[in-house]
Amino acid sequence: MCVIGSNASIDTGSSHCPSSLQPPNMEQRSLHVVALPFPAEGHIKPMFNLAKLLRHKGHKITFVNTQHTHNRLLQSTDLPSFDTGFRFTFVADGLPHDVPPNDFSVILSSTSRSKVAEEFREMLRSFVENPSQWGPPSCVVVDGMMSTIAMDAAEELGVPVIVFRTYSATATWVTIHVSKVIQEGVMKMEDPEDVQKVLSSIPGLENLLRDCDLPYIFKLKPGHFGFDWYTKETLTMTRASALILNTFDHLEAPIITKLTTVFPRVYSIGPLHTLLKTQVTKNPSLSLSVAKEDKSCITWLDNQREKSVIYVSFGSVVKLSGEQFLEFWHGLVNSLKPFLWVVRKDLMNEEGGFLHENVPKELELGTQERGLLVQWAPQEKVLGHPAVGGFLTHCGWNSTVECIAAGVPMLCFPSMVDQTINRRSVSEQWGIGVDVDGTCDRFIIEKMVKDVLENRIQGLRNSVDEIAKQARDSIKETGSSTRNIDSMINDILSMKEKNIEHEK
Repeated sequence: MCVIGSNASIDTGSSHCPSSLQPPNMEQRSLHVVALPFPAEGHIKPMFNLAKLLRHKGHKITFVNTQHTHNRLLQSTDLPSFDTGFRFTFVADGLPHDVPPNDFSVILSSTSRSKVAEEFREMLRSFVENPSQWGPPSCVVVDGMMSTIAMDAAEELGVPVIVFRTYSATATWVTIHVSKVIQEGVMKMEDPEDVQKVLSSIPGLENLLRDCDLPYIFKLKPGHFGFDWYTKETLTMTRASALILNTFDHLEAPIITKLTTVFPRVYSIGPLHTLLKTQVTKNPSLSLSVAKEDKSCITWLDNQREKSVIYVSFGSVVKLSGEQFLEFWHGLVNSLKPFLWVVRKDLMNEEGGFLHENVPKELELGTQERGLLVQWAPQEKVLGHPAVGGFLTHCGWNSTVECIAAGVPMLCFPSMVDQTINRRSVSEQWGIGVDVDGTCDRFIIEKMVKDVLENRIQGLRNSVDEIAKQARDSIKETGSSTRNIDSMINDILSMKEKNIEHEK
């Protein structure tokens, strides 16, 4: 949905988002977009997909990573030869090279350093005052978790900012609403006696979410670094000229409309990874990843029956305890179903060495017979494989929207930030998955895997298929997401033209 909010400041001479504008002079048609993702795998990936799509449409991209991320990407991707209209650069973050790419707390603290903001401001200033042949930046597209860094610099230099929130519309609305009411003193987050208590105070989502579905970071107190950082970034992003979401109209239309009371424009352009594939024919699956994908798992899947495999991945950041890991493993083996499990080196909180020496024999044999463990997988290809019949997931939004697009039911085991909200939407609002409910019990895992793969849950398969079709429809030539990405580009062009006229 491309919707204009009540506080819209971009005047295109229309009461709705236009599908086309009067064409400007040809030399003004190309945009120069500066993209600034948050330095984590789940944030870089959608930003890069958006940047590739914009580049495909003829626009120039400056993709700004932190230095630590940039150096890691150089090890896995040939950045310099990617595309002549695609420039990769970085801002120094002061992190040593040996910091693990998924050490979230260290990465978070590094982005909060004043040096990162100062470096980005000076970089943007150089683009504005000494533009290359690409011209000065038409806009900055910034991840919602990097809002403060980009917003202050861009406002100072007169560059429009569009925020790309890598959440669902629902999670975006919830986190903005809760951040505001906490800041205003209307709500105090306490640990309630009943974590299952249903919340009735979030507009548009009355009686859907429980207290335990809110991100745990809100349970921290003001003054805590994590709480202060998260609420500041969430509220700062509301100063942006527009909001981009990797979702689609049929899935979240009412909440997208709610967000127009906060942002002048909201562009829903998902599922972004499938929209990209329909429009980009040259290397559409090329990705920026700090982890090397094990593509041998696709060959393994080729030898499995249709919809017989449970795919398991908890993303790039979530960690399990040794006990949780073993309970999941027992549940998977005991289900007697084929399973493909992404087991990162740092998946467990403990060192994990005991597993190499003391793996229970039944787990070893069961995995040899029916399972495959890999350190990282090409997830889009895995979910799109006909052998996959279910996804045990942490409910990160990338994983969720990829699963929706592939038409695969989910088993939800969320851990942090927006994942708990996504879990509730998947299981209760959209009916396309089941909630493990935080339970790491081998017997429950076994039963749920069987229930999903054997289609024992009434209505689940129909809901999954229906929403997958809606996702496919959204990226067709006349689909809502296809129209919305074009509307976004036209609106940025309109802003660029006005700036040019203003400077004359």
